Amino acid sequence: MKANVIDLNGKAVEKIDLPKVFDEPIRQDLVLRAVLATQNNKRQVYSPNYMAGKRTSAHYHGRRRIYQSMMNREMARLPRIHPSGRTVPFLAMDARFVPQAVKGRRAHPPKTEKIWNQKINKKEKRKAIDSAIAATAVKEIVEKRHRISELKELPIIVENKLQELKKTKDVIDFLKKIGLDKELVRISERKVRSGKGKARGRKYKTKVGPLFVVTNDKDLGKAVKNILGCDTCKVGNLSAEYLAPGAMMGRLTIFTKDAVEKL
Repeated sequence: MKANVIDLNGKAVEKIDLPKVFDEPIRQDLVLRAVLATQNNKRQVYSPNYMAGKRTSAHYHGRRRIYQSMMNREMARLPRIHPSGRTVPFLAMDARFVPQAVKGRRAHPPKTEKIWNQKINKKEKRKAIDSAIAATAVKEIVEKRHRISELKELPIIVENKLQELKKTKDVIDFLKKIGLDKELVRISERKVRSGKGKARGRKYKTKVGPLFVVTNDKDLGKAVKNILGCDTCKVGNLSAEYLAPGAMMGRLTIFTKDAVEKL
């Protein structure tokens, strides 16, 4: 199977043989497993303070016929805050400590002992990455994620000069020349997230754009960083999460010639 290598103007320069990885069977189940394992292994353990809700002087008086006794008083037998000084008894006896009380502890809080990591076999993980790479060359799969109606062929393989681009406007010009105008419009739109996430550091939802796969990231990474949704990755660092964000295969991927040969 052969593919064209294009220059920075979008014109075919030469033809090269594609590596066998592009002939791999597409396995959605493996990709999903690899992506979930990667995301879980990034999670940081969390829990509240072990004394949360327990810093109180509340206690329960269970004896009968004594001052401030809580027996035969038509009140729930819970640990309560007792009044101080010569106040009238039972005016400030709010329940504390127990889970069902206001300002009480949580019954089953998240614990740091929980193991988030998910194990996955090496061969299984590599098979998932190979499958995700193969999916980048299937137009029917890529079309589900991106607007590539004006694109001539997949996979997109570019000469090595692409790695030397220093400015964002040069990268945008290149993407327009190969027929990705509609894709640039799609990824430029940002959506305001619904719900409380707006107040928690994730106000906007951005769309996933093209992935640039290179061998030596000279200046391309800085130029691509200013385009919403676009990423740069070295061949040796490819992962299922890069190639299939959200475990959905078919991310639009642009390879350099050296990157394809290294595959």
